[in-house]
Amino acid sequence: MNRKTGITPTFAFMLSHPWHILSLGFGSGLSPVVPGTMGTVFGAVSFHLLTKQFPGLFTSTVWYILCAVGFLAGIKACQFTGDALNSPDSGHMVWDEIVAIWLVFAFIMPETLTQELVAFVLFRIFDMTKPPPIRWFDRHIHGGFGVMLDDIIAAVFAILFFMLYERMIPMFA
Repeated sequence: MNRKTGITPTFAFMLSHPWHILSLGFGSGLSPVVPGTMGTVFGAVSFHLLTKQFPGLFTSTVWYILCAVGFLAGIKACQFTGDALNSPDSGHMVWDEIVAIWLVFAFIMPETLTQELVAFVLFRIFDMTKPPPIRWFDRHIHGGFGVMLDDIIAAVFAILFFMLYERMIPMFA
């Protein structure tokens, strides 16, 4: 059940419009438990598979472009789906988590599973706890832009803390 309205998007709802497919993370946001984490898993796995399968194509630069395009598309998709669900920041909309974890991974370009896991966990911590100033943006910037923005800020925090982590524990770098 959606924590804000009682409406739970279904598979049929997701397929009813392309913006719903995108905002619901190609179905990962339909998970009945921790949809945000499931969206982040989808983003991490898609990043890993595409980057490993097509290393010359999916470079940091290409990922930055995909993140920028994904951010802009996400504004429209999340606004549209939020309006349809009568929930402007439904927990089932996970495109923001997907784009944000892509940004984290694009910046650090993890070479080991440990780096991927640390980056993943850092992002989830910042996304779920929303420490200041993330919480301020989450509460005051609304609509599709607000949905996307607070996750990008959480991604920036994760990147900064990952950089500190690498400096403090160089054996995992």
